[in-house]
Amino acid sequence: MGYRILLRDHRGLLSIAFLAMFSSSLGQSFFIGLFQAPISARLGLSAGQFGTAYALVTLAAGFAMLRFGPLIDWVAPRRFALAVLGALLTGVALLTLSPWWLLGVLGLGLVRLCGQGMMTHLGNTLAGREFESLRGRALGLTGMGIMLGETLLPPVIATLLVWLGWRQLWWLFALVLALLWVPLLLRGPWPAAPGTRPVRGERRGGPRPFREARFWQLLPLLMILPVTMTGLFIYQARMTEDLGSSLAVYALALTGMGIAKLPGALLGGRWVDRLGPVRLARLYLLPFALALALAITFGGHFGIWALMVGGGLAMGAQESIATSLLVRLWGADHLGTVRATLSAAMVFSTGIAPALLGVALDLGASFTLVLVGMLAFLVIGWMLAQGVLASPEARGCDAIPG
Repeated sequence: MGYRILLRDHRGLLSIAFLAMFSSSLGQSFFIGLFQAPISARLGLSAGQFGTAYALVTLAAGFAMLRFGPLIDWVAPRRFALAVLGALLTGVALLTLSPWWLLGVLGLGLVRLCGQGMMTHLGNTLAGREFESLRGRALGLTGMGIMLGETLLPPVIATLLVWLGWRQLWWLFALVLALLWVPLLLRGPWPAAPGTRPVRGERRGGPRPFREARFWQLLPLLMILPVTMTGLFIYQARMTEDLGSSLAVYALALTGMGIAKLPGALLGGRWVDRLGPVRLARLYLLPFALALALAITFGGHFGIWALMVGGGLAMGAQESIATSLLVRLWGADHLGTVRATLSAAMVFSTGIAPALLGVALDLGASFTLVLVGMLAFLVIGWMLAQGVLASPEARGCDAIPG
């Protein structure tokens, strides 16, 4: 069954998951970064203070994901979505209307938690849990919601800022999202919760990934892209200088990355269904590994383009591969718990990694040496995961090509 038939037969559920991923744009770094200066000015924070506050609320959101993410395993998804949307809109109101900086920072935390965290969690969990033979394709289509936000919103925002202030623009975007959610919340084909609420006072059943060795073995493989790409984004000026390129070339290469995510998602989803996530887990980082090797060897404009396009291809494919692998290893009924744990781990790592990378650069490391370290991290992560990928549970999820 191809994408066209999938869209025809499951349009409603895919619309819910897609809209959840698109709604996450409100809490993504690329969106908030567009308003860093006016938000800092309204809250009375310097650039450094805003960065510190942003890091702290992001880490707090990671801990909150561990607490609230598993709820989707026993709370009805419609109720879960309504609660997340309500908290997201509350965060927007606090961030844009509060006269006190502390409440404004609280609003920023809610936007980060419910946008980047819980909305992404909702979309990926629904697509990963409700589809079986078509799971890879469903996740590929769902992931395009984030790609649409990354591609569409920056130029739209730049245009609208000619007529609207930053707060009015946030209110407009929040209103549009709310209006898009209303028909789906009222008439959407929402599935039932897969499990029952744990009895108060009793130990909650289900997996505890942080206590399992296989989770820690798999984690570096799944963290390579978010950790390394975060470093490339944050230290873009130093990267382009050391590699002999320019920020103008980097800006164009970002567009290439966004375009590369599309075939990465669509082909990755199709191949997951045909070949299985284990085979793809062993192969999907090859474009990024090759890009790192090319950037280290040649540098220049070519190196920047290689990093962005190679990273885009791998990032587009990662979610369908990772979620399909988690379903097989821990089961669809517990996907919310495992994905929440993985999301929290990624939040922590992407919060700490830029600081460690900054220390290395301050100590005199060239960015070429940093790229060598990233390639070494990739190879080590790939090797650590092989034991889990070779286990009977993982091998059982590979589909028969057909």
